[in-house]
This record gives sequence, structure tokens and C-alpha cells, in this order.
Amino acid sequence: MSLDASVFLPATTPAPAVVLAHGFGGTKDDVASQARSLAQQGFVVVTYSARGFGASGGLIHLDSPDYEVADARRVIDRLASMPEVEKDGPGDPQVGVAGASYGGALALLAAGYDRRVDAVAADITWNSLSQALFPTAGGDTAGVFKQAWAGQLFSQAARQATSDGCGKFAPDVCAAYQASAAAGEPTVALRALMEASSPSTILNRITVPTLLSQGQQDSLFPLDQAVRNAAGIRAPVRMVWRSGGHDQPGGDPTADAQSWFTQVLRERRTPSAGFSATVPDGSISTETGRSVPRQLSGESLASVQQTRQVPMLGPPQVLDAPAGGTPSAITAVPGIGSLLSTASSLTGGSALSAIPGQAGGFASAPMASDTLVGGSSSVRLRVTPRSTTDALLFVSLVDVAPDGTRTQPSGLVTPVRLTGLTPGQATTVTVPLPTVVRTVAAGHRVAVQVSTTDLGYRLPTDARSYTVGLDSPTLALTTLQGRATAAAFPWGWPVAGIVALLLLVAGILLAGRRRRTSAAESTSDDVPPIVVEDLVKEYGDSYRAVDGVSFSVERGQVVGLLGPNGAGKTTVLRMMVGLIRPTFGFIRLFGETVGPGSDNLARVGAFIEGPGLLPHLSGRENLDLFWAATGRPREEADVETALEIAGLGASVDRKVRKYSQGMRQRLAIAQAMLGLPELLILDEPTNGLDPPQIAEMREVMRRYAATGRTVIVSSHLLSEVEQTCSHVVVMHKGRLVTAGSVAELAGAATSTLAVADVDAAQRILADAGVESTVVESRRHLEEAFLDLIGGESR
Repeated sequence: MSLDASVFLPATTPAPAVVLAHGFGGTKDDVASQARSLAQQGFVVVTYSARGFGASGGLIHLDSPDYEVADARRVIDRLASMPEVEKDGPGDPQVGVAGASYGGALALLAAGYDRRVDAVAADITWNSLSQALFPTAGGDTAGVFKQAWAGQLFSQAARQATSDGCGKFAPDVCAAYQASAAAGEPTVALRALMEASSPSTILNRITVPTLLSQGQQDSLFPLDQAVRNAAGIRAPVRMVWRSGGHDQPGGDPTADAQSWFTQVLRERRTPSAGFSATVPDGSISTETGRSVPRQLSGESLASVQQTRQVPMLGPPQVLDAPAGGTPSAITAVPGIGSLLSTASSLTGGSALSAIPGQAGGFASAPMASDTLVGGSSSVRLRVTPRSTTDALLFVSLVDVAPDGTRTQPSGLVTPVRLTGLTPGQATTVTVPLPTVVRTVAAGHRVAVQVSTTDLGYRLPTDARSYTVGLDSPTLALTTLQGRATAAAFPWGWPVAGIVALLLLVAGILLAGRRRRTSAAESTSDDVPPIVVEDLVKEYGDSYRAVDGVSFSVERGQVVGLLGPNGAGKTTVLRMMVGLIRPTFGFIRLFGETVGPGSDNLARVGAFIEGPGLLPHLSGRENLDLFWAATGRPREEADVETALEIAGLGASVDRKVRKYSQGMRQRLAIAQAMLGLPELLILDEPTNGLDPPQIAEMREVMRRYAATGRTVIVSSHLLSEVEQTCSHVVVMHKGRLVTAGSVAELAGAATSTLAVADVDAAQRILADAGVESTVVESRRHLEEAFLDLIGGESR
């Protein structure tokens, strides 16, 4: 049996190695981009298609120790024979294993079965495959069949037509699954297969540093799977509860894995354990219009979790279950679970996840303050079946707003199956609620919802009913109390996401004041405000929006980031304010590397990708509310200077929804200038302004820089940069073409311009249809290039 594999070599060898495993249903191509990035960071990387997938041979055995794990060990054997790979000893390469989902479980199992593995990075994977596909709560060992997810996974590998319907599955795996699917509970054979493929069985053998990242929007492998993995590993574990998961794209575990392997493999350090969680109710990203979350961190999960008893109210309720489970509540459907949760909240929480007559619940009094729920809470219920000897219920935590809107975090439920009951007699059960991260705002209620149906699970075929009440009048509510860091403040927001400003204000008041003060005191004046080095941003389809860009900006400069649409200018600015992370390379602001929530961002004002204003407020009210969110005294805002810049006159007291595009643009620029930040970042600031306003804006930026502050402004117009900026950085298709003073760029006749990338300049000319015969020398190349950019400005 052969494996289809690829090797990615770094610039310098020998080097430590990383084995990258892909997810179920995928191939080695799915992790090629991550492999290239790791190779650029100095690792030898091997990717391969798992048996039964892609061009590899063999059949699928679900991460069996005798098959898929044995294959990973063969790959490590191959690395041990390569001179390009660093060795810990004869036959022992310096190697880490990483993967997501199916590949994440393989990474953990490989570390448990092969002592040569030195580090692990496992993302959105399982602890117990049986618990994931047949989850159980309440003591029943059979569990509840998660048939929607199981069916989708099985179909991904059974597409090849075969007489037995098994496709690429091994016969024993296929037979065990089919028998279990028919019965609605795992057979003895399937239990044995799932146990062998579960990291839970070998966690005590893992003695190397392990990074566990798990998605919050994941109804397949929820957060509790990572918690169980972390509890069993005998080595430093760093656990990350990131956004996204199997139900929704989001989060980027690549950067965390790179950092982890750099510490363990390249630097040969034992990293400290730790815990961090994305708090999903933060500010708004100008790249996606979605939330830019806060990050909470601590030394361990236990160090940041607390449990408190919250009184719950509600009488016993009779809940009906229809025959065949139709109609069923819809909470999480494979791949779109969190979207359904959002739709449910928009419809008041009853249209999808709580069908009248099938669902009931119990609620707290309004919360006195914002409460960050983080982990698995629990509640004790009393269940009385009317006519059956068993019961099946789905229990979840719900956030109820004052207007009655109900939000079920990530659409997650805990299935509870009780057997051996006596009709008419009550039984009590302690229910662990789904592990979620959710800020319940002051004035909202925490509720426990109980339903008799859920579309994702196998349901009874007969009609039945139960009486469900509280056995204990309290909810054991698990909360997070660690250090929360607000993400980069998105000074120019799109209207689509501006509503989240109201959610953000309370959380950042004190943090903003502390960050701005500490940052201003910590940096010497001789440190350049901006240093960009080897900056790369690559997306999942291997498209590089930014490719190896380096430049620096000095104090007092007005720097133009110049290039046609699609050059990568806005992507650079987004990375500059921490809205997105570089694939590799870095940006330093005032001497410190920038990232989401960095202290140095408190010294930055930015306006990126159009104005984001609250349309029902006046211009003045928008400025006041924006400044209040920073937590700084109002007298430091210098609002009158901002209003003078805006030049709106009496219109500043009109509702923003009545503004023209140009008026919105001017107000947004004034908003970015509130407090006179040391670094001002403006993305196409003159869009929508008339000629006199453009001229005035140019003068404002020049005067602003003359005070020792710095301005960086993006534009696709050379004429604009010539008349506004002292220096220029030219980009094309993600690459740096040249950087220097505007005088050098504009003075083509006596040019001393140094074109940083001659090939790039020639490509630009070729794309524009300039014949190569025109470019007879480097001087002609520079002149043709400058003429081309100048032509774009006319």
C-alpha cells in the first residue's frame, strides 16, 4: 500500500520536521498552504493523503492504530533517514505532528504510540469517538445517535459505488457502522473500533508538549472534547478555545501551531501551559463585517473558571414528543449549526430550536452585570414519563434578552437518555450543559431549555410525553474570570456591523485608558512608528494578497501607500491595526509587534474601508459616543479640532442617515483624529470629497505630520500622493515595487529612483500592454513605470 506524499524543504537544513495530517474526506492538498508557511519558518514538512483518500491506496479504518497510526509512524521512519532533518539520536528525528479533526486525532494517537514525536498541535478533534457520535448524559451507556453528523461523515467516504455500499471504508468498519446506524446505538464491534481510534485510551502515554485548539461553533466535536484531552495528557498543555469549528469557518490555528513548534522544535524550549478563549462578542472587523473578538487568557482553564449558584424559576411542565419525532426542533445541522442558531435568535428563538408543546424551560432573574459564561454549567432536573420506561430530552443553555429574543450559543444541546424508568414515577438527573463561551449582558436572563426533539439525533418512533421540573432551584453556572484583552479597535467600521459598538463600550472603558497610558510611556521617540518586515498574507486557497513586503516609516512623515486596486494596500493596513494576522513576517508599531489587542494600538487612529457610523445619531453624537468607548476624559478628545477638520458646519447636529457620502467620509476622518493619535492610518480618505475638500484634507494631513505625528494614507492615484505625501511605498499584486521620497518618484527626468523589484515593474508594464521594445534600459523602465502610474491618476 502506497501513500501519496509531498515534502517541503526550508531554506536551511538540517531542520526540525513537521508531519501535517488532513481532515476526514480531504487530501494532502488541503494542508499545502500551511505546509509552505511552516517551511518558510524553517521546518521540513511532510504532507500525505491518508489511506483511502486522494491518490493514496488502502481503505479507511478511522485512525486505527494498526493502519492510519502505523502509516504516520512509517512517515516518521522516512524522516529519520533524511539528512535534511535534525535528529535527537539515531533513527529519532526531531519531529512534531499536527492536524485538524481526523488529522488532529491522528496527531494525538501518533504521540501516544511513537516516542519519537516531540510535539503535538491538534485542532478541533475528538477525545472519545464514541462520546462524540453517541453522546450520553444521565448515566445511559448506549448514548444518543448523532445521526445527522454520522451520516454525513459516512457518505463522504462511501461515494464510490460498491455492491455493499461501503465505498472506501474497510469492510469491518462499514459493517459495524451500518449495524449501529440501523439499531440507533453502537454495536459491540463499533464500540471496540471507536475506542481503539480514540485518544482517550492513550492520553497517559503522551509526554510531549501539546497544543489543543477547539472550535466554539462545533456540534460535532464540542469544547468538552478538548477539556477531556487536556486532563489526561502528562505534559505541558496549552488549550485554545477559538472561534469557528466544524459548523462555521473561523479562527486561524496555523499561527498558534507555528509558534508552538518554533518553541518546542527549533528553540528546544519547554513551553508553559496555558489557556485562552475567544470571547465572541467584541468589535467589528472591517474585513468580514463580523465580530473582532476579545481574548481571555490564564495559566490554565481551572485558574480562570468559577462556578456560582444562580437561582432558577419555573414550574414543572408537560412536554410532548410527536411520533417519529416529526416535526423536530432544529438546533445544529452539520456545517451550518451556528447559522441556524443565529436565525433562531432573529426569529425570537422559537421558530427553529423550540417548538411549542415540545419545549419548556426555566429562567433566572435578570443578571445584575455582564456575565461571561465559559465552560459546562449544570442543572438538576426531575423527569416523570407519562407512559414509557425511557425518556429522551435535549437540554441547552439560552440567553434571553429583555425583549424575549432567545439565543442558543452555537446551537449546542446535551442529549439526555434515561432508561429503566417507571411510568408516573419521577427520577432525578444532573445534566451537564453544553460547554460554551457567551457574555450574558446585564439585564438578560440565563435560561435552561428542555426539548423533546432535535433534528440532528435519532428519535423515538412512538408518541410520548414527560413532566419535567427542577429538582434543585439553582443552576451551577460556570464563568470565566481571566484577563480579557480587547482586540484592535476598528476605528473605521462598516455600517453592516456597527451595532456591536454598543456591546463593546462597557467592556473597553477601563482597558482602553490603561493601554493608552502605558503604551505612551514605554516607547522612546527615536523608534520608528512603523516597521514592516517580510510581510506575507496568504489565504486558504494559496492566494497571496501580500507577498514579502518590507518598509519603514519615520516620525513626521506623510507616507502614501500607492498602487492600483487589488495591489494589497488595504490588506497591509488591516494587518497594521491587528484586524487580521500575517501568515508570516511582522509589523512593529512604536517598536512592538502588533496583533489583536496590542497595547501599541492605543496610539493609533485609523479609518479603513469606508465610514462606519450610527445612522440614527447626529455627527456630534457619533463622535461623543466613539470617544466615550475609549474610556479617556472628554477634554482629551479635542472634539472641536475634529469638527473643524470635518467642516460640516451646522450639519454636525443632523442625523448621519441624512448625510451625503462625502459628509460621511469627512466625519469618519474626524473620528479617526479624535485625541490626536501619534499614528494616523487612512484608507482612500478623499473618496467622496469634492476638490476644495480634497485640497483642505491634504493640508490637514501635512499640518498633522508637522507636529511630529505620522500619517500613512493609501491611494490608487499618483497625483493624490504627489500633492499630499512626503514619501511613498508602491505595491502591485501584493509585492513591493519601490519605496522612497515622492520627489524621487515624481522626478522621472532626473530620477534617482531605485525600483525594488525590476521583474515586478516589468510585469506591471506588461499587464498594461506596454511593449517590451519601449523599455530599452533601466532608466526607460523607471520612466515607463512612472508614466503608467501617472496615467492611472488622470
